[in-house]
Amino acid sequence: MNKLLIVGTVAFDAIETPFGKTDKILGGAGTYIGLSASHFNLKSAIVSVVGDDFPQEYLDLLKAKNIDLSGLEVVQGGKTFFWSGRYHNDLNSRDTLDTQLNVLADFQPKVPADFKNAEVVMLGNLHPLVQSSVLDQMEVKPKLVVLDTMNFWMDCALPELLDVMKRVDVITINDEEARQLSGEYSLVKAAAKIHTMGPKYVVIKKGEHGALLFNNSQVFFAPALPLEEVFDPTGAGDTFAGGFAGFITQSENISFDNMKNAIIYGSNLASFCVEKFGTERMEKLQKEEVSARLQQFKALTQFDIALEN
Repeated sequence: MNKLLIVGTVAFDAIETPFGKTDKILGGAGTYIGLSASHFNLKSAIVSVVGDDFPQEYLDLLKAKNIDLSGLEVVQGGKTFFWSGRYHNDLNSRDTLDTQLNVLADFQPKVPADFKNAEVVMLGNLHPLVQSSVLDQMEVKPKLVVLDTMNFWMDCALPELLDVMKRVDVITINDEEARQLSGEYSLVKAAAKIHTMGPKYVVIKKGEHGALLFNNSQVFFAPALPLEEVFDPTGAGDTFAGGFAGFITQSENISFDNMKNAIIYGSNLASFCVEKFGTERMEKLQKEEVSARLQQFKALTQFDIALEN
């Protein structure tokens, strides 16, 4: 069975949307990536850190999804990373109300010995120095390294971000971040410029408007499934990344054509994530539901057209 190494936050979130609000609930990029990747036939491990305030029931949930937690450090006397945010009515924009780094401030990732030869590494949204540190610990060069990042690191750690980008194969960012990183408004021009920074493949996420995959002159677009209700978009991008990396890990195929399938699988899983608060929908998601919605995606994107000479 192939191995997927996941690096990212395991955290508490408090979320407010037009449809309601939560107290502290399970969150974090590493959590969403792990839950999404658990839908594939692979071995996965999360490298992260929590405080001793992190409930055992959350650890048990992740273990029940066959996620290796030997790389999850529990700091005695420490407090778990916490983020709180409020979404606007359109759910495409949000305000951060509170960020408490807590144990994440001094996080030194430790890759489990059994995963230093992982075929695929998914670097979730963290400080670029932490992401680089993980790559330094790999004993075998991964077949594929996927990097997720955000505008915060572009603002305060750009040199370090550019360094780690030279070492990755795929970058996943949203359209706003692609424009900021490249200085180009056109997403085609933005992707071309980001290619020159290192990644061979550029995935630009456009939320409810789908996702774009670029590989030099090749482009693929996957729509998002139109949903009756979007309840909470938190973690959707990470769920997408987990589905993308999970499919690639399981299939052992890193061609552009196979990445098209990975984009669809990632979009499919992300469409479930937004239906409930936090990780609630992903915790109980069944294989049959995933397969049924995949058929909807296929119907949405498949057509026959007669091309006249």
